[in-house]
Amino acid sequence: MATVLVVDDDQSLSRLYSDKLQKEGFTVFVANDGVEGLEHALSEHPDLILLDILMPKMDGISMLKELRTDSWGKSVSVIIFSNLKEIENIDEVRAMVQEYVVKVDIRLNDLVTLVKR
Repeated sequence: MATVLVVDDDQSLSRLYSDKLQKEGFTVFVANDGVEGLEHALSEHPDLILLDILMPKMDGISMLKELRTDSWGKSVSVIIFSNLKEIENIDEVRAMVQEYVVKVDIRLNDLVTLVKR
């Protein structure tokens, strides 16, 4: 089954996503900030990255931009999964990801369906 990297500084949400995705058969890695997320992404090469925006050390947009400079990272699937409905340069960010999902607008089972797609 596919591997998923969850990058989110909210550890309770990360655990929730990780547990649910593992029950669905995914291998899941978790990172608590953008620096750790970038390191995991480049070393583990997950099939999909669920990426929050607001995080310590390195925010999700910065991590995404760094990731896209790597030969492997430029094509990995990324879903932005954030509480921010509006961000600066949203069109630029949407062009770099498969989906932009607002956490409060989606149920956990819908997230699983999205990840499976």
